[in-house]
Amino acid sequence: MRDRSAARTTIGRRMADTILVTGITGYIGGYVAAEALRRGWRVRGSLRDRARADEVREAIRAAGQDPSGVELVELDLLRDDGWEGAVDGCRFVLHVASPFLTQRPAHADDLIAPAVEGTRRAVTTALRAGAERVVVTSSVAAVQQGHRVAGRPYGPEDWTDTASREVTVYARSKTLAEREAWSIADRLDARGRLAVINPGTVLGPLLTDDKGTSVDVLARLLSGAMPVVPDLHLPWVDVRDIAEAHVAALTSPVAAGRRTIVASDSLSLIEIARIVRERVPEATAALPSRSLRGAALRLASLVVRDLRDNRPFLATPRRFDQSGAEALLGHPLRPIPEAVEDTVRSLLDRGLLA
Repeated sequence: MRDRSAARTTIGRRMADTILVTGITGYIGGYVAAEALRRGWRVRGSLRDRARADEVREAIRAAGQDPSGVELVELDLLRDDGWEGAVDGCRFVLHVASPFLTQRPAHADDLIAPAVEGTRRAVTTALRAGAERVVVTSSVAAVQQGHRVAGRPYGPEDWTDTASREVTVYARSKTLAEREAWSIADRLDARGRLAVINPGTVLGPLLTDDKGTSVDVLARLLSGAMPVVPDLHLPWVDVRDIAEAHVAALTSPVAAGRRTIVASDSLSLIEIARIVRERVPEATAALPSRSLRGAALRLASLVVRDLRDNRPFLATPRRFDQSGAEALLGHPLRPIPEAVEDTVRSLLDRGLLA
């Protein structure tokens, strides 16, 4: 009897230290899982297709962690199947999974429905199952669009106005999904068990050959695909800071019931190009040196779809309150020039700039 009791205690302790990471196949999800492993958590990761299991293991290994103990489960943001089993026994849930596109999808619901419904499934199931905390990946896209640029840094009290015609479909999806998370937490009287991370545009070393959407912006800049770059301003951030913030938010009182912006002040694409020239000169052969501005930019934004879809960021610098991130992390965010250099060298090492 003593041995069986000891076995049950061991199993209970192990399960109590398990976290679910949804979207483990993604750029952020892979880093979050690796950071959780580094801090001693057991990881259960969700993916939509088990055929990507080897890719997950490769990513975690590239991040310096052993993937052998990672448990993988299949989940779909648009289906109920499997969610209760996925959160069962998990002390915490990190809901990272969400679609991400920079171009307008054929139908808005192609982006909005999985973002909102996936968040609803993850948050509701986790809180009802007794998870101590649910951390949801939102975005600064849920903070900064649809209203005049503030004369101060954007902070956690700022929300994107989804009724504005200037708001991108992606920003609408992230805003509606995050508001759904807070609404569920309030209905279940569990606001203190929810934490939200609002990252900027993600940079950092790749874990696989999949550039993803955000790093592809930099890759296109380096490849010569944009001989003249638009005056596009984005709030960049290192993926390693994002991952660290997510895992810290599992237990930190600083994150409980709060939104935490993890983003630098915005930098334009031409400023990013200058950083590359200074730090990785061997990658600058096709790098543009001119920026499209003023009347020419306004005219181009009327006819070029990519520019039209990103109009809120054209010629519009923004600042962001980084105090919440610094309090959560215990240190300042990594400098963006360092993140740019590490990203470019990663692209070079993987031969992804040919």
